[in-house]
Amino acid sequence: MNPNEKLVLALPNGRILKEVMPLLRRAGITPEPEFDDPNTRLLRFKTDDPGLDIVRARAFDVATFVAFGAAHIGVAGDDVIVEFDYPEIYAPLDLRIGKCHLAVAEPAELAGSDDPRRWSHVRVATKYPNVARKHFARRGVHAECIKLNGAIELAPALGVARRIVDLVSSGATLKANGLVEIERIADVTSRLIVNRAALKTRHAQIAPLVDRIAEVVRAA
Repeated sequence: MNPNEKLVLALPNGRILKEVMPLLRRAGITPEPEFDDPNTRLLRFKTDDPGLDIVRARAFDVATFVAFGAAHIGVAGDDVIVEFDYPEIYAPLDLRIGKCHLAVAEPAELAGSDDPRRWSHVRVATKYPNVARKHFARRGVHAECIKLNGAIELAPALGVARRIVDLVSSGATLKANGLVEIERIADVTSRLIVNRAALKTRHAQIAPLVDRIAEVVRAA
């Protein structure tokens, strides 16, 4: 990593972006006007800090960018952090946004027909195969995980898998697709993540930035 290059802050698109930007702005991080243009095709933006740029990416890609040093800092959910388990990532700050949870769900007509505690094998569709396998392995259940990148709730209706492991917020999407939650795996919030090597080599730049954001979170 070049110590003279700009710091790069990677942010996930979607709901988390809307929740994190007020925090960042209160911490004194203001992106260029085009950042707020819904029609922009730019993915990298300047900020009012000449030493800091912002990039926007998919939530899963944020963790990868930070782990491989393409971005020095980022925002990622516990779900993403645990799924990838990159040793290069340090997650020092819970931002207390993006609150939801990971859960196992199945079609409503199956609910109550069997006890998950008695399963020896389960097939699930999920974006989180590592999380799912570890969850079921803790009680000796072999999990066959079908990796999907979206539209997980369609999997049971299309015969891909009878059950899914996915993020749940309000539960409205599950209900709309005839599914019900049967197990809660873990609560999820979004965290500030930092590349460990960058934190060592550019501590004088990164640490104050983390501290500013932490102060805003504590005051919220």
